[in-house]
Amino acid sequence: MPRGRYSLHDPHDHTPLGEEHFHCAPGPSGWRYVAQRTTPSGDHAGSIDLALDELGRPIRLEVNAASWQVRGAAIDGVTWVRTDPTGTHATEGNAPAHAFTGTSPAFLIATTRLLNLTPASPSTRVRLVALTDPVLAPRTLDQSWTLLNSEAHATDNGPLVVDEYQVTALDTGEQHTVHLSGDVVLAAPGIELEHLETPPSTFS
Repeated sequence: MPRGRYSLHDPHDHTPLGEEHFHCAPGPSGWRYVAQRTTPSGDHAGSIDLALDELGRPIRLEVNAASWQVRGAAIDGVTWVRTDPTGTHATEGNAPAHAFTGTSPAFLIATTRLLNLTPASPSTRVRLVALTDPVLAPRTLDQSWTLLNSEAHATDNGPLVVDEYQVTALDTGEQHTVHLSGDVVLAAPGIELEHLETPPSTFS
């Protein structure tokens, strides 16, 4: 069960946004990621609990940030309920999308599980509902993912396979690169892996 800490920053001006303390693991039904977020000063800033099925679809998502909460799942596309900080207003939403995304590294891993690409796969388009900070406002977007390279690196614990993905935002054409190993993000825009207690899990 990988357990560790990511530092998060603005991908454009590198302003520190805080840290995400996580643990994750494959299970009999798929994969689960649980994390707590802190501000740069160390205060609690939110949490995420994401469970995927064996095909990478979100079967349960709960995200908390700035006292807002979103609960969602893959139902008729993706469906969610967003609750305001007072808890008096809850709005339901639905979109013909494949999954959710956001600033948590969990969403990058979830998207790769869903797409299940190989280096021989063509670029694959995916529609996602982004939960945008700081109030988890939902926004539908389209991305194209390509697995550029999958390479094994020797480590003290055996070979570590690193996958390099190119992600293109289809509305702007902006491209960036994501490096993953199993269920851990090694590097991505706005994300740095600062500490990892155990090796990444490998998916069958």
